[in-house]
Amino acid sequence: MRGVQAVAADSGHTFPRHTHGQFGIGIIDRGAQKSFSGRGMVQAGAGDVITVNPFEVHDGTPIGDAGRAWRMLYLDPDVVAELAHDLHTGHHRDAEFDRPVIHDAHLGRSVRLLFAQMTVTAAQHDALLREQLLLSVLANALHAPTPSADDAPDAIRLAHTRIDDDPAAAVSLLDLAHETGLSRFQVLRGFARVVGLTPHAYQVQRRVALARRLIGQGLPLADVAAACGFADQSHMTRQFVRKYGVSPGMVAAAR
Repeated sequence: MRGVQAVAADSGHTFPRHTHGQFGIGIIDRGAQKSFSGRGMVQAGAGDVITVNPFEVHDGTPIGDAGRAWRMLYLDPDVVAELAHDLHTGHHRDAEFDRPVIHDAHLGRSVRLLFAQMTVTAAQHDALLREQLLLSVLANALHAPTPSADDAPDAIRLAHTRIDDDPAAAVSLLDLAHETGLSRFQVLRGFARVVGLTPHAYQVQRRVALARRLIGQGLPLADVAAACGFADQSHMTRQFVRKYGVSPGMVAAAR
């Protein structure tokens, strides 16, 4: 993704004080470290989310002899500014990570999922899921006010219809924002509140339902996967089993 770098490391190295020109957010996978930050000395262990702001002086020293392993995403300031503007108009220039270490298991899972989505091959990546995860992670980690909790049901209905009309089509949160007149964050939060699923989760459900119909018509499974917008047949199979408890092949054989 433009303006995003992904780094995975496993090291016992002690890093001297330095800066990056980007925002950084990641997670400690194993071990622990202590570091100087803009908030003083902090410690982070396995499962903790770690952050750094552009040009913030920091260092890193492992705790213990086994070193530590971590995954980090570095985001260019313009990427964060654009998304922070969605979170709260007028506050994008003030966006910052105010916690160098965040003890939050839910956010940690989201950071892991985001890192995984940012590092899959071009053929496997899901633009809507990637955008949704990045916005959700920043909404939880950035110090910035968020919009009022307005469900905007009429606008959300437009986003709902956009996915229903062509579930196989690639659609982004930005597309849905343009469709509804809302910000991307308002679409994400409002859709989840009104529909009960995030836009990406709902799109996957609609794609699986479409796949079942096409399999019922006798189409080859590889053709069905392509027609429904899945990355490949194995991707379709995983989602199909998750929803129905049986594989597409079993449904085809039953027909």
